[in-house]
Order: sequence, then structure tokens, then C-alpha cells
Amino acid sequence: MREGNVRFVAGTPRHRQDVDRRAELVGQQTPHAALFGCSDSRLAAEIIFDQGLGDLFVVRNAGQIISESVLGSLEYAVAVLHVPLILVLGHDECGAVRAAIDSQTVDAPALPAHIAHVIEKIVPAVRLVSGVEASTFVDSTQVDAGLVGREHLKHTITELLEQSEVITAAVAEGTLAIVGANYVLREGHADPHIQVGIL
Repeated sequence: MREGNVRFVAGTPRHRQDVDRRAELVGQQTPHAALFGCSDSRLAAEIIFDQGLGDLFVVRNAGQIISESVLGSLEYAVAVLHVPLILVLGHDECGAVRAAIDSQTVDAPALPAHIAHVIEKIVPAVRLVSGVEASTFVDSTQVDAGLVGREHLKHTITELLEQSEVITAAVAEGTLAIVGANYVLREGHADPHIQVGIL
């Protein structure tokens, strides 16, 4: 995946999406990694890692928020498809991170219920980075969204390990590694900076 991202940055992709490859995949899938990332339209997983059909098992939602469906999907990737890697991918300029920061300001408008549910998972990272208590309003101009995103990425991986016995056991057994990376929109590269387990 690292090599694929280098090819993407260089503009020299070589992934296979042809008719023959589709036919090969009809009966089974054997992805070599699972990717859990944000649903941002600028973060098309297979494209930015120059992967083809059948290469990645992809789970995405706004702000890469842990949920029951995410846990079930990733456990399926680990327990049934036997992927050796889960890549958790955040990115800069994330709308969910920005919304979480803005939601903590003194004049923040009420959010629709389902959006608020997503955003509340990122708020602890906002509070940690801004250094304010839960009852204190945040000055959004003084909060570094990049740092919030990275802190949220750490929280996401921690929550994944705390809530999934299947994933935690696979890491302990040495059959699974988890990598947290941040994708930089302008340059197109994914920078890994968290690793759990042995690659």
C-alpha cells in the first residue's frame, strides 16, 4: 500500500480494474488489507493507494467513527477474510473534525441528531487539543484542526481495540497489525504515524 501511494503521488498508477480481473473475483475475495477511513469524496481508498478490484476491504463513514456496523465489518475482514492489516485513515481538512470544533463554540447552532451523534465522537479530541474542560466554550480560531484529527485518529484506534475482542486477539496473536495514517489532500500522500502489532 505504501508503494501504491507513492505511485499515486507520482501519477504512475498500475492497478487492475479490467474485465478479466472482475471475472477472477466472482467466486471469492482475498483482500490483503482492510481500510477504515472517512467517507470524504477526496479520499477514494483504492485510488490513493493504487489498488485494484479485490485488493482492499473498505469501510468508510464521516470522520471514521467507530460504530457497531464498523466493528462488525472489520471483524468480518479479520475473522473471515483473514486480512493481516487494518489501516485507519484520517485526513486534513476534514469536515467532521471542523464541525466538531465549531460545535463547541459559544454560538454553535444545534446540529441535526444524526450529525450530532457523529460529531460527539470527535469532541473529546477537540477538548484535549484545546485544553479546556467540558463545560467551557472553545475559541475555534485557536484550535488546530490537524492536531484534533490526529488525536481523534488515536482515539479511534484505541476504541477499536477496546470494543473488539476479535481484533484485539488477532493483534495479540501476531496475525494482525493496525496502522493509523493521515492523508494529506494537497500532496496526495498518506503518512503513517501509529502502529499496533507487527507488520
